[in-house]
Amino acid sequence: MSRATSTPKAGIQSEPRRPYLPFLVLLFVGSGCAALIYEIVWFQMLQLVIGASGISLGVLLGTFMGGMFLGSLFLPRFVPPSKHPLRVYAAMEAGIAGLGLLLLVAIPGVSGMYGTLVPPGLPSIIMRAVLCALLLLPPTILMGATLPAMARYVEATPRGVSWMGFFYGGNIAGAVLGCLLAGYYLLRVFDLPTATGVAVGLNLLVAGAALAVSRVSPHQPRLEEGAQEGPLFTAGRKAVYIGIGLSGLTALGAEVVWTRLLSLLLGATTYTFSIILAVFLAALGVGSGVGSYLARVVPNPRTALGLCQALASLGIAWTAYLISSALPYWPINPSITSSPWFLFQIDMARAVLALLPAPLLWGASFPLAVAAAAKKGQDSGRLMAGVYAANTVGAIVGGLGFSLIAIPYLGTQDAQRLLILLAIVSAGVLLASALTAKGPRPIGRFGRWVMTVGSVAVAALLISRLASVPPVMVAYGRYAPTYLPPKALFVGEGINSSIAVTELENGDRNIHVGGKVVASTEPQDMRLQRILGHMTALLTEEPRTVLVVGFGAGVTAGTFVTHPSIERIVIVEIEPLVTDVAAGFFSQHNHDVLRDPRVELIHDDGRHFLLTTDETFDLITADPIHPWMKGAAALYTQEYFELAAKHLNPGGVITQWVPLYETTEEVVKSELATFFQVFPRGVVWGNTKEGLGYDLVLSSTNGPRTIDIDALVARIDRFDHGPVAQSLSEVGFPSALGLLTTYSGTAQDLAPWLAGSEINRDRNLRLMFQAGLHLNRYQQSSIYREILDRSRFPSDLFSGSPQNIILLRAFLGLE
Repeated sequence: MSRATSTPKAGIQSEPRRPYLPFLVLLFVGSGCAALIYEIVWFQMLQLVIGASGISLGVLLGTFMGGMFLGSLFLPRFVPPSKHPLRVYAAMEAGIAGLGLLLLVAIPGVSGMYGTLVPPGLPSIIMRAVLCALLLLPPTILMGATLPAMARYVEATPRGVSWMGFFYGGNIAGAVLGCLLAGYYLLRVFDLPTATGVAVGLNLLVAGAALAVSRVSPHQPRLEEGAQEGPLFTAGRKAVYIGIGLSGLTALGAEVVWTRLLSLLLGATTYTFSIILAVFLAALGVGSGVGSYLARVVPNPRTALGLCQALASLGIAWTAYLISSALPYWPINPSITSSPWFLFQIDMARAVLALLPAPLLWGASFPLAVAAAAKKGQDSGRLMAGVYAANTVGAIVGGLGFSLIAIPYLGTQDAQRLLILLAIVSAGVLLASALTAKGPRPIGRFGRWVMTVGSVAVAALLISRLASVPPVMVAYGRYAPTYLPPKALFVGEGINSSIAVTELENGDRNIHVGGKVVASTEPQDMRLQRILGHMTALLTEEPRTVLVVGFGAGVTAGTFVTHPSIERIVIVEIEPLVTDVAAGFFSQHNHDVLRDPRVELIHDDGRHFLLTTDETFDLITADPIHPWMKGAAALYTQEYFELAAKHLNPGGVITQWVPLYETTEEVVKSELATFFQVFPRGVVWGNTKEGLGYDLVLSSTNGPRTIDIDALVARIDRFDHGPVAQSLSEVGFPSALGLLTTYSGTAQDLAPWLAGSEINRDRNLRLMFQAGLHLNRYQQSSIYREILDRSRFPSDLFSGSPQNIILLRAFLGLE
């Protein structure tokens, strides 16, 4: 039976003693830790199967949060209050563990089915959503139900609500631990199965502990079976649900916006994303703890909740100011040390300073919302489910809306203005409801007008003074403090990345993606881009079809326009802004390739395109972004190369870019060893800067790899290859022989050097974690020298007249 009490004090005294509540908070720490490990592992696995584009990630986020929402609603509807909450909780944790193991096998297994069923385009996007629902909904539904299940262990009194808040805070504390454990240790040192195993072990440990406590802590339901609690959406509760829903919307929307901006400032490595997420979650957890205490003592939690939302608008403005107007100009040179751990400390300090205020207030809002919606004697699980569901729905809208709509169409400046406005709206709804509710009114009619006008005025001031992200940060990211403001020809924020095009004083142009130069018209980059294109086309006779993965400035793709036999060029670029806008600034250098009738442009993830097409190609070349940037390492895995090999016609050629700067010998060895694992007849070609090593091109043929020098010279001398000869001469190759002088070694030459190197696999993406530790290393010259020292003249690779063989051998200086 429900217990009616006249005062909160009486309610607290009549509530049964629960000596195990602090221990249950620890269980939620373990549960939250496991959940974040799963989330990181599943996202990494699903990106490999369905692509790493913004749309894919948005669908993944929506599905994950949608499962949490459904779980919170289903629990009170399908599990009666008479069931012991600890046993229900234990069953769910065990179920999550079982499904976690199942997904470890199921997610990679769907890639074959996915690729054969769905072509690229809209059908592919729809199928992504269906797959996410099928794969992620069962475990996330159970995750979403755990908090409402455990809420039934306490009553809907101020003290009980306070403990519900501590459960929520413990869950977030565990999430922080899981984020750091997975991002910095489990996935860096081990692999996806090991990380999954740790999460499964945590689930089972939590389930066992919950069962053990249930045996010594009897359960007496607070509500009789079939009893009615009255309408869920009363006038006061509606305001609370709207307010906490908007709080979830602004919180996750802000996380999306600030992750985009801080990844520019700190460098878009996997470690940066872990730092940002950990700081954000930690602030939520601390705020939740404070809010849980306040929920027990404040006389009007709805008013307190409204004030939290009003103050959160100031917190949003604080973070926006620091990110756009302060931190980019702090004199912090990231190359001051090569130690990643020292830089992580600096990055953590900057993230804490920038992010802390608003998440603290959003964290405090949740337990205050539970307290504001609570009614004595009601089903605690139903109470928690309603608030949790409203908050989660808001989070879904915020995550999807800001990642897929607000940032691409409004930009981060206006997106943050919208966040401030939504926080003020949330505060207004709650404060207005508190002022009209029955009982004591802490603020009278005059106070209401003062607060309303004041909130609007403050919001208007904050919105009007909010600065846009500076071009130097979009262009140079973590190195922004070391550069003067560039001459920006274009700055834009796309669905996947922030893009800039800048021009140097000498007229050279750079295209920047995510705070990093990815292509330019500077001599060393033009040389590399032309090598990638022409080497690929010239190593096979009469190529007709080409696949280009990654567009950049379009110079590589544009080289294929000059080859007369080419009939079809498929370009796959993940960020639409790169091709829709930025490419126009390089049309003089890329032969205006996007206007060529032979070109088909596809905006998608390169791996996903190969998974969803049965087309094969004579030529495949990939110029992905640097492997230390999160997500890029998926285009350097053994499985990716195997996938590309299946789409390569007999006699076809594949090439791959490998950087030597901002990396170490260990990382380069991993990249080469992984490529040669699939293409054992691979060849290394070098690109130099001022005579020193800069980057590499790896190539391999699907068939005999002999290069007939005489035939190649004759081919380039043909009239129809005049544009090819002109394109090569522009970057310092006056003849075909000059292009061949970039030869640097073969897989056989380098086999002893590469022995024992880590193979980058889908199951570990080791390269992403290795490369992310070494962005401040500039060892390109010594690495290239190590490669050249092991090279010999490959008599089995080059053929032709003795004169040309002798001449090439002399140019290379090899025995």
